[in-house]
Amino acid sequence: MKITADTNLLLRAIVGDDEAQSALAIEALEKAETVAVSLQSLCELAWVLARRYGVSRADVAAAIRRLSETRNVALDRPAVEWGLGLLEAGGDFADGVIAFEGAALGAETFVSFDRKAVSLLAAQGRRAQLLA
Repeated sequence: MKITADTNLLLRAIVGDDEAQSALAIEALEKAETVAVSLQSLCELAWVLARRYGVSRADVAAAIRRLSETRNVALDRPAVEWGLGLLEAGGDFADGVIAFEGAALGAETFVSFDRKAVSLLAAQGRRAQLLA
């Protein structure tokens, strides 16, 4: 079976905080021929792991990397790499994904009120503008 993994399925498999649901989640992920993981699910996953569970940026990045390297997982790898690049630089995974998707859609400059995101993207050589 080819499945799309919802954020809560990924969380149960990664966090293991509900024994029964965690077992079901892991089984579903392992049995699937393909597990489609959307960027939205990964953004939610990063946010919930950091904010709800207090997981460090490094451990959130490691969890996303492990997931992306799993044999049956299908995801937008270039967008994930931008997200991980920003996360590992001290920013938010979602901001990296947003910047990637904007560039893929033809945008030249990431524009935001988020000083940290703009600074981190600029440090990575990406065009970014802070609105003040």
